[in-house]
Amino acid sequence: MQVAAKNEPGAGGSAADGRAGAPGPDAGGGAERGAKALPWVTSSYFAEGLPYSIVHQISAQLFTALGASLPAIGLTALYGLAWNLKFLWGPLVDRSGTGRRWVIGTEVAIGLLVIVVGVPAARADLGTVARALVAVAILAALHDVAVDGFYLRSLGKDAQAALSGPRVAAYRAALLVGNGALVALAGRTSWFHCFAAAGGLMLALAALHAVLLPRSPPAAPVDASGAGLDATGAPGRPRSGASAGVVAERAPPFVRAFTSFLEQPRVGATLAFVLLYRAGDALMFAMSTPLLKDLGLGTSERGVLGGLATAASIAGSVIGGAAIARVGLARTLVPIAALQSLAIPLYVWLAWARPGIDAIRAVVIAEQLAAGIGTSAFVVFLMRRCSGSYKASHFALTSALMSLATTVAGSGSGYLAERVGFPAFFVIAFTASLPGVVLARRVPTE
Repeated sequence: MQVAAKNEPGAGGSAADGRAGAPGPDAGGGAERGAKALPWVTSSYFAEGLPYSIVHQISAQLFTALGASLPAIGLTALYGLAWNLKFLWGPLVDRSGTGRRWVIGTEVAIGLLVIVVGVPAARADLGTVARALVAVAILAALHDVAVDGFYLRSLGKDAQAALSGPRVAAYRAALLVGNGALVALAGRTSWFHCFAAAGGLMLALAALHAVLLPRSPPAAPVDASGAGLDATGAPGRPRSGASAGVVAERAPPFVRAFTSFLEQPRVGATLAFVLLYRAGDALMFAMSTPLLKDLGLGTSERGVLGGLATAASIAGSVIGGAAIARVGLARTLVPIAALQSLAIPLYVWLAWARPGIDAIRAVVIAEQLAAGIGTSAFVVFLMRRCSGSYKASHFALTSALMSLATTVAGSGSGYLAERVGFPAFFVIAFTASLPGVVLARRVPTE
């Protein structure tokens, strides 16, 4: 992330307090600070990825294994509504309690609830499972806000850049465990064991974070003029414009956070890019599990392949993070967006040719490698759009908009695939990815 003035907690003085030359959060180097934060950053983003895998990947595997229709499987994307509404909950996390308490508390609640979900899952009671997963999704989205806000407030921009690859890799490692190991466990034992293991892992992570997470200060307050306050209470740079002061003084936190985001340059292109960057991937992801079942892969086989694919996506996230750190986001965003888009036609061929297992594995792994690279670039882009004292709210807003595309595309994907067939469906998914490539040339990257 890169902003003009450092007025977040722990920054090296604001523009108004006369201490601009004081050491900032990255004093000593982003790499050094990042190394100290690496254990809790990777574990917290693993804990962020696992509930997502439970709600989106494991649920789709469960519905597929139990013979649900394509439209029903596609409708599991509606769990994404919880993530779409994260921007409403961002100010709550920013302004009440501490990020540390939010992180640990939501992890405990998720862990207990997921264990409970295993009971109806073992009875093949999809209606009860579907309703229970709504609560899991809401808790998971709230946990996302807490983790992202804690990360943004605890580390400066250099440390954030240094840790962009590991944090995405940790998140995708959780997807590997969920869509790989836990689904394979369900195929070999039962769905109860799958959900019980997932819930137990979340509880273990909560216990780990009670030890690892630093006791950071709460989110920075905002004074009446809308300026951020640093850790000592000194005012930062006020937002420009008379209307901004009125909004900051009288409006609720959500409005202040949203308004401050809209003041950024080229915000229209940014919002369009956030909405459309993953649109093609969202369509493809929603129907990838039913396609693999249609190609003859059972639950256990899909779990093993899911593990291999997620390992490839982790490698991709590391490659993408390293490329961005070396060359810069400005020079890598467009080619990375194009690479992500061009991986989707591999699924068109897969659905049309119906090849053997070796070719299926090669296609899935190649696509996930590209997806990992694409995700790494997107995360860096989102973080650079977060500024001022509303970092958690800004990140919640942009990530919620991104997930909105996943929800809208995914919820209708089953109906579309059932109507046109898998080959034509994945052609449509590729077409949906192209606007994101075009917009990558128009958005700010610094």
